[in-house]
Amino acid sequence: MNIFFYRYGSICEPSIIESLKKLGFDVYEETTEIFNKTLTHTKSIDVVSPKLLDGKFGFVFTINFFPWLSDLCNIINIVYITLIVDSPLLELYTNSSKNPCNRIFLFDRQLFQEFSPQNPKCIFHTPLATNTRMNMSVCQNASSTLKNGFKSDVSFIGSLYSEKCPFNLAKLPEYEAGYANGLMEAQLKVYGYNFIEDSIGDSFVDTFIECTPGFYKFPPNSNENYKAVVAQHYMSVKVAEMERLIALKMLSDNFSVDIYTGSNTSSMPNIHNRGFAKSLEEMPIIFNQSKININITAKSIRSGLSLRIFDVLGCGGFLITNDQAELSELFNVGEDLEKYSSMEELYDKTAYYLSHDSQRETIAKNGYEKVEKLHSYDIRLTQMLETAFSV
Repeated sequence: MNIFFYRYGSICEPSIIESLKKLGFDVYEETTEIFNKTLTHTKSIDVVSPKLLDGKFGFVFTINFFPWLSDLCNIINIVYITLIVDSPLLELYTNSSKNPCNRIFLFDRQLFQEFSPQNPKCIFHTPLATNTRMNMSVCQNASSTLKNGFKSDVSFIGSLYSEKCPFNLAKLPEYEAGYANGLMEAQLKVYGYNFIEDSIGDSFVDTFIECTPGFYKFPPNSNENYKAVVAQHYMSVKVAEMERLIALKMLSDNFSVDIYTGSNTSSMPNIHNRGFAKSLEEMPIIFNQSKININITAKSIRSGLSLRIFDVLGCGGFLITNDQAELSELFNVGEDLEKYSSMEELYDKTAYYLSHDSQRETIAKNGYEKVEKLHSYDIRLTQMLETAFSV
């Protein structure tokens, strides 16, 4: 069967394409948007529609949701399968998410509970996954020099959000600013439940919109939910920025910590900022060669597990991650990975596992075996396709 894979440059696209080919599919990759980020929806339709009409494709696949592509698939009458790997994803609020051609797979159960009533036969919940075969190939083929260059006691790969946090644009009055800061400080201390959206009222949302230059506006024909935008796109991202700065400063003041980021780390004088890591060539080696990998899930991911969790384990790396509501459903804490629910616990477990090599290595081995057995893209895509075509 031929698959039309529309790409925009997500880091997990190559791994999924490799898995689809292993499963026996012929994959046509449409890559125009990777190289032209100014592409309009109209131009995208002009590029894609002739190929879909002539290509005799069994279905269309994307990472994340493209409303214009869903509308096009609906007109052509071809199944559109999309795996959502980000949260929030504001495109889900468009009416295109209701199209019957859709097979939308959401990795966060709270996202699923929010959107599934709009299209209950076509929206599903599924965890993310990783490509253990590709990850370990990179690690095993790396030279000793390259491996030694990426050895770390503690490492973190990712943004601090400080350079792209939209909340920082808000110019709130004193009362609303105090309320927002107090709410975010409280959310910092709670793991496994995001209560921001439940805690803000309509008047606060209205004030926030009025006081934030360039506030996001829904396109026409959308199911507008500005409370969700304020809570998830603005305030939860700010909490993520706050948490990452607090956690990484605490860790780097006490341990040897390498960070791979383009963010400004001047507030953490003891951290080793090693710049960007190449996603496909270097990141698997960093995960594999770090004694401890840290995952700090963005608060906008309310219950699900981020891609980093699967990728670290799929590279044979040891992971300490923040607690999430769905974590214990997929992994055995203390056997496959470790979790923390406070800064004190993060410090204690980092200190403990740096001095207990055997336990750390056993957990890393268990974690790898768990994702290889249950959470590879080969397995996840098979599950998704069975679900998609049983509708």
